[in-house]
Amino acid sequence: MSAPRERSDRVYDGDPRRLARWRTHADSPPSIAVWEITLRCDLGCHHCGSRAGRARADELTTAEALDLVHQLADLGLKEVTLIGGEFYLRDDWDAIAAEIGRRGMLCSIVTGARQMTDERVARAVKAGVGKISISIDGLEHTHDAIRGSAGSWRAAVAAARRISAAGIDLSVNTQMNRLTMPELPAVADLLADIGARSWMVILTAAMGRAADRPDLMLQPYHLLYLFPLLAAIKRERLDPNGIAFFPGNNVGYFGPLAETLRYGAAEGHVWSGCGAGVTSLGIEADGSIKGCPSLPTSDYARGNIREHELRDVAGRLAQESVEHPAELWGFCKTCPHAQRCRAGCTWTSHVLFGRPGNNPFCHSRALALAAAGIVEKLEPASPAPGQPFDFGRYRIVEAPLGPDLEADPVIGMTMASHAFGLAPGSTGLWSKPELAAALARRS
Repeated sequence: MSAPRERSDRVYDGDPRRLARWRTHADSPPSIAVWEITLRCDLGCHHCGSRAGRARADELTTAEALDLVHQLADLGLKEVTLIGGEFYLRDDWDAIAAEIGRRGMLCSIVTGARQMTDERVARAVKAGVGKISISIDGLEHTHDAIRGSAGSWRAAVAAARRISAAGIDLSVNTQMNRLTMPELPAVADLLADIGARSWMVILTAAMGRAADRPDLMLQPYHLLYLFPLLAAIKRERLDPNGIAFFPGNNVGYFGPLAETLRYGAAEGHVWSGCGAGVTSLGIEADGSIKGCPSLPTSDYARGNIREHELRDVAGRLAQESVEHPAELWGFCKTCPHAQRCRAGCTWTSHVLFGRPGNNPFCHSRALALAAAGIVEKLEPASPAPGQPFDFGRYRIVEAPLGPDLEADPVIGMTMASHAFGLAPGSTGLWSKPELAAALARRS
């Protein structure tokens, strides 16, 4: 087993060059791989893009997994993040983690932590895991409803405390959707209490089980309220406690709050298009390789390590990103940031429309349309077929911007929770019928 990593107690200063995954040159290899080591899961999350539950029939053997670790190191990656399903449901996870560290890469983990016991935390320490990110989606009742398991919030919070006490860097990741948006200030307040060093937020996207639940996802006009909320949370709750804030790659782009929300933006380290296959790799439990773990497998997998060397597949992905960039269409084609932004997150737009190149989840776009008296709404057009990493189709509908917008309960509750806070010990803002309605599956 590899030696435990020593945790640095220095607060992150916002310089992206200090991150393990920083790429020194434009032609550097991908710096991070996110690796689904099993699809088996002990939760039934209603937003899960991979529809995780049972293990894949042909997941990599231990020998194949360790060989892949060697190939990742030889390619020059700096960080490998183990995910699932649920990572600890694969028995050899700590052997894989230890080999990642032994080969000089940072091993990080993302977990729902339903059964992240003391014994598993101790194994992570022994394996040299450097960082563990716990998924916490809102307050207790909201989290449990979204995650499909009563008691999962309490289990995640308890696991977070164990991880922090064990000396592993603790991060929290949170899905942003109609249920969690009003509760984000409360999640932010929890971070310091459990010892979190950083917080990543990501918009729930229309893939997998989330594609079956359009009432769970935010609408593009919600960004008009979400981004000021995030900026206020960072300024009022995170910065004073030394907690780093990392918006996910589908949280953007180029709006007036970009410099506040993204580290290094003031120095020119701004969003420069989807990095799938260039800055990152995604690996599925059966050895399939794609540029980002979230991308639909059927459209974006470019090889399997059982048939090809990782270096060859990675080269193909990087070449494809240069020679065949996404064709812009709709609003994104005419946007003044088009050439740099390239329609933001490929995953988010592809699972809405079946192709990339036009992304309505953009703060600067929402502001520009609002200035013209317009908001965009997404309406389901066809359902997802019910397979891992699947998606349906949506259409964009324009509507007039009017005072009725603030009648939206998500906006009203968000404004109230930020302005007045929540009662001590609050377990959620939504009633059981409201939770059930938002999480209802639509065919």
